[in-house]
Parts: sequence; structure tokens; C-alpha cells
Amino acid sequence: MSSDQASGKSPTVIKKYANRRLYNTATSTYVTLDDLSAMVKAGTDFLVYDAKTGEDITRSVLTQIIFEEENKGGQTLLPVNFLRQLIGVYGDSMQGLVPGYLEFSLDNLMKEQEKLRKQMLDAVGVGDAFKGMEEHAKRNMGMFNDAMKMFNPFAAMMAGNMAGVTPETPKPAPQASPSGKDDFQILKDQLAAMQERLDSISK
Repeated sequence: MSSDQASGKSPTVIKKYANRRLYNTATSTYVTLDDLSAMVKAGTDFLVYDAKTGEDITRSVLTQIIFEEENKGGQTLLPVNFLRQLIGVYGDSMQGLVPGYLEFSLDNLMKEQEKLRKQMLDAVGVGDAFKGMEEHAKRNMGMFNDAMKMFNPFAAMMAGNMAGVTPETPKPAPQASPSGKDDFQILKDQLAAMQERLDSISK
């Protein structure tokens, strides 16, 4: 989550004109993709609209920023095998789960970046550093599966298959409890318990 989203501020509006120029309506200045990249890194939330049609083109502009970053000749973030796997998922039955899993994993990675950075600095060798990253990824997958089981047993089964594990057989939906709680209250209690578990795991 960006700092602007956390503070409740409205996203900055960027307009893209036919000549491909980008206009920041907040500062009344033209900006470049590098400027937008810097805004993302600074936690500034923004939306990009086509100046003529009003269409929201934020996704395509962010994708273009990633393309530019990947072609700067420095250290890239997207390995070739990952790109091949990602392309392979398009049109597959797993496509609907991938965005949530990637966002979930990266969000948890950012939350624990200081801890992971220290582990990598303290690691004896590269192998130890990657082992820590692998353990973090496995922990993320477990947390993701738990969350999916709470909201959708079928989706949880699909997520488990994506991780190469056999999911537990979904338990039948709880019937009316002896305590007299309705289904909605039971669900709220389950969500609260799950949040506590996720918080404890992430720590």
C-alpha cells in the first residue's frame, strides 16, 4: 500500500496526450516515465487517464515503466523463466489466482524487507541468502493457502495445486452453532482468528 493510500489522500491524476506526453495535473507540469517511476518509489499514488477518451490507462503505463526499467541494462527483476511461466498462465484456469498470489507475496516481502535485508547481509554465502528467500516464499504460500481456504474452498484447492501440494479436503460449511450465533457472526469470528494467525506467522 502506498503512503497516499494509507493516509486516505486522493491519487494524483496524470493525463496522457496524443503526442505521448504525460501531464501531472497536481503540479501543472509535464512529466516523464522516470518521474512516474520516482513517484511510485516515493509512495505517491497516481492514476493515468487518456486525455482524449478519459480511459484509465494506469495499468499500461505502469507496465511500460517496468519495461523501461528492465531495459536499462542494470539488474533486472524478472527472470526469463518467470516471464515464460507468466505468459503460460494467460488463458489457463489458474489465471484468476495468479494476480492475488503475486500481490500477496510481494506485499509480504515489502513488509519484511528490513528483516530479509539483514538476513542477506549476515548470510555466510549466496546459498544461505537464497535459502532464506525460499523459506519466506514457502511461508507466503502457506499463508496464502490459509487465506484462500477461508474465503473459497475451491480456490484454495487450486492454489494448493499451484504450490505442488495436495490440499486438505474442504470441511462442510458450519451449521447453526449451539451458542445461537448466526452465520455472519461465525464468519466474522473466523476472519478475526485468521487475521491473528496471519499476523503471528508474518512476525
